[in-house]
Amino acid sequence: MTMVRELEIGGTHTQLLVEELTRTQIVMYAGASGDYNPLHTDEVYATRIAGFPSVLAHGQLTMGLTARLVTSWLDDAVLTAFGVRFSRQVWPGDTLTGTVTVTAVGEQDGRPTAELMLITTNQEDQTVVSGYARVRGE
Repeated sequence: MTMVRELEIGGTHTQLLVEELTRTQIVMYAGASGDYNPLHTDEVYATRIAGFPSVLAHGQLTMGLTARLVTSWLDDAVLTAFGVRFSRQVWPGDTLTGTVTVTAVGEQDGRPTAELMLITTNQEDQTVVSGYARVRGE
């Protein structure tokens, strides 16, 4: 694990977030979040009515996986800001990898801080989510 005080501008960390996302994982997320939109849970609706090739993962599921990139890497980090932009849908079978890059380091109230750029890509190296996070060390 890495501590916030150890971060340096330009430092990066890459992590596998999910290998071959399953329909079961998508449905489990629907249950946990209460979001049963048929685009995520009903194959017939997603394909025949909405015209998608399959059901698709919730954007918030992808966002949560991206956040885990930060929280699993930094042992003492408190997430103080987090935001993302969705670029592509995530489908069953996709493998997602996240990369975090340190863009700024500092200190606030005697605690180390850092700003991070986040990119999550699929198995075709296409960006599905980009974003930022701010963290404070404890």
